[in-house]
Amino acid sequence: MRRILIMGATSAIAEATAREFAALGAALFLVGRDADRLAAIADDLRLRGAAQVEIRVLDARELAAYPQLVDTATARLGGLDTALLAHGTLTDQAAAQASIELLADEFRINALSHMALCTELGNRFESQGHGCIAVISSVAGDRGRQSNYVYGAAKAAVTAFTSGLRQRLHPKGVTVLTIKPGFVDTPMTAAFRKGPLWATPAQVGKAIARAVQRGTPVLYTPWFWWPIMQIIRNIPEAIFRKLRL
Repeated sequence: MRRILIMGATSAIAEATAREFAALGAALFLVGRDADRLAAIADDLRLRGAAQVEIRVLDARELAAYPQLVDTATARLGGLDTALLAHGTLTDQAAAQASIELLADEFRINALSHMALCTELGNRFESQGHGCIAVISSVAGDRGRQSNYVYGAAKAAVTAFTSGLRQRLHPKGVTVLTIKPGFVDTPMTAAFRKGPLWATPAQVGKAIARAVQRGTPVLYTPWFWWPIMQIIRNIPEAIFRKLRL
């Protein structure tokens, strides 16, 4: 039975992934900012087969609270071997490029908070000699684009950080999964016009749960984002800087 900490548990992708693990009888510790929403999700997961569901209200910006958070999750679940970091915001690029204060806050929630929690979890899992840390980054981090480079820069930092952490922890029996979704139809992207490249949270959640079980290092989801991003990453800069992306 997996004992799983889920940060940002009220996000659509996190909830869909939690449902996959609940069906497998996992024990879950859900963390988010909305107490009522957490309670409702917890009730649903118990009905879906979760062995245990606990909740904790916490703003991910409270980095100093992370050691106690991991302690509490470990104590409540009787151990901890898996974590999914699924929190974050979809940055308003125009607002962030006009405000240093907003830029810093967006980087704190979309990058620094992930690094801090990964560090705490990585040290714990290294000591126990096993564990899996799954972190949602984004295809947006593969190359900066004018339409979302603040968000993309934060995700690029997460991608680089988890790559190094994975290399460090591999000899210790700990896996680190970097998750790179493309377009996902969630409340956070409700204002976007949808098309054939869009996936549902259920599709992404199923792929994440499968990747965690297999020990996959990097997951592009859906799969076709891997070749798409290979093309985008290899466009010569002389051409790329003239594109409207």
